[in-house]
Amino acid sequence: MREAAELTQPTTIELAPARRGAPKHCGWCGRRLPEGGNVGRRRRYCGQSCRQRAYERRTALQRSGLPEDAVVLSDTEIAALQDRLFQLRCAAEDIVTAADDGADVRELRGLAEDIARAAKDLEQLR
Repeated sequence: MREAAELTQPTTIELAPARRGAPKHCGWCGRRLPEGGNVGRRRRYCGQSCRQRAYERRTALQRSGLPEDAVVLSDTEIAALQDRLFQLRCAAEDIVTAADDGADVRELRGLAEDIARAAKDLEQLR
């Protein structure tokens, strides 16, 4: 009798917890992905063009025999990356110099914002 009563009671459905391991940025261009629901496959790319570029890269790597996690950059891309890293280092040195010279908080904050901007630009490698 007890089993019949348990069968007639409504059941509750627990929703799956929010995906904690979901990528927050596009796997190709690095742009922030929009927040999605909990249904379906996790989004890896911001759009079809980024998905296509990633596919082309994967297939080219498979044909070349390079490891899957290899990063291939042209001479131009390496030079641009080195320039951006140099700008970041110079901005950090500017803060150290300004702090040694007794700069006020407003000036140090402006220099720190320059570093944050340069670092954000470096996040966008492609």
